[in-house]
Parts: sequence; structure tokens; C-alpha cells
Amino acid sequence: MWQALAEQISAELQFDFQIEHKQQLPTHSGNLLYQIQGQEQQFFVKLNQREVRDSFETEALSLNYITQRHCLRTPKVICAGQTLDKSFLVLEYLPLSSEHPYGWQALGHQLAFLHQADDQAMYGFDWDNYLSATMQPNQWQANWSSFFSEQRIGWLLQLLAEQQQHFGDIDTIVEKVRQRLHGHQPKPSLLHGELIRSNIGFLGEIPLLFDPACYFGDREADLAYAGMFNPLPASFFTAYQQVNPLPEGYLERKDLYNLYHLLHHAYLRGGRYSWQAKEYIQQLLG
Repeated sequence: MWQALAEQISAELQFDFQIEHKQQLPTHSGNLLYQIQGQEQQFFVKLNQREVRDSFETEALSLNYITQRHCLRTPKVICAGQTLDKSFLVLEYLPLSSEHPYGWQALGHQLAFLHQADDQAMYGFDWDNYLSATMQPNQWQANWSSFFSEQRIGWLLQLLAEQQQHFGDIDTIVEKVRQRLHGHQPKPSLLHGELIRSNIGFLGEIPLLFDPACYFGDREADLAYAGMFNPLPASFFTAYQQVNPLPEGYLERKDLYNLYHLLHHAYLRGGRYSWQAKEYIQQLLG
């Protein structure tokens, strides 16, 4: 498997790369992570079963999509594909840290520029992708309230129902979400989609984003999740506001956007996340 991987890296970079050293890295995801090294170059490798190839390929596409905006750095994509028994994603290896005193401010500024970078008229994306390992549909729609209520909340409620987790009548909940967002038609922004600390690193004071779940949507959704479970520092939010201030009504929409991630955690882990989601939906329906 490793020889086949080295051959694909060599073909992509057009020089002979041989793996001289590999080290498995710690992870909390379902992927296996490795640092591999040759004579002069080293790479970061994600491995999983062959059926995960689509997830790795859409991740590579999204990383390149962010990079092409020239607002925020991401790890350079080397290649994605599969061997006889594994799928893989190969990225440049970077010695990242999880904190930098000035890095969070830089991230706030740069994310604000990313959210302004495109002149997009619709909500969605050119391909479906994955939130962690969960399929995320991105069919283009012209109305934000329809997109979010159907393809975010409705989609996850259906997945949860297939797990026998029920939160009420799906059509009723979707309609309530649509009504809450009725008349809110923000400029579609390119979102990272899963903006949490574990998907952010720093090369010196330069911030990098990885593990994206990109789509064009309301920029407030990125900011809402950034403040949810383990909030990003206040300096990040202050810096963002300096470049691209959030509109009136954000605080009323924030919890609604985070319902999507709460439902996703309920789908992955159940337990307290399911109870929290049920309580919020009961308030929504009240």
C-alpha cells in the first residue's frame, strides 16, 4: 500500500519520491493519520477504507477552492485517490501549533475577507461534501430560508429518524425554521462549514484552515459555530467585526444555525446532544 502511495505522489509531483520514514499521528477522527518523509520532502497522509474516497476527494476540492480566493491559507493538496485496499489524501506537512497570540486576530481579518471574496447569487455548492464523515447536500437554491431549513435541518432530521431518533414531525420543524429565516436573504459567502479549534492551526502567526465542509451560505453560520462548544478567542471575533461587521439580528439567528451542528452531534453521539436538540426544537415549535 505504501509503495503504491509513493508512486502516486511521484506521479503528481513528477519526481521520484520514496518513503524513508513514516510516523503515525494521534487523532480523534475515524481516519488514520501519518507523517511520511523522503530525502527532501515530507507529507501529511489521511487513510481510510476505499469507500471514503469521495470524502477525501471533496475535501481536496474544497481546500483548493479556499486557496484560490487568496484570503486564507490551507495545506497544499498533493493528491487524493485509492490503493487496492485504502483511500487516501496527501497534503503538505506543516509543523502547526494550536495557538498564537496574534494568529487569532489574523484569522478574524482573513475569514472576513474570505466571506467577501465571491459574487455568488445562489446558496449551495458545485458538489455535495461531508461534515466530518456525514454527507452534506449542497444543491443550489435561490432562497436561503429554503436551503437551510431543507438541506441542513431537514436533512439531518431525516438521518436521525433512520436511527430511530425522533424530534417531532420533520415537515413541521422544517417549516418553522423556514419561517424563522423568512425575509433574511444574506449575500452568499463561501463558508468553511466546520469552523472549530481542531480545524485551525498556525504556522508562526499565519492561520491555516483544514477539514472544510464548504458551501455558499450565510456567513453568520461560520461565526455561530466558532462560538459554540469551545469558543474561539474574543480577539478573533473583534477582528472579524472590524472588517465585516455582523448585521442586526445575528444573535437571534445564532442558535438556529447551531441547531444544525447540535443535530449532527446527536446523530454521531446521541446522549446529551439529543436532549439539547429536543429542548431547542420544543422552544422553536412553542
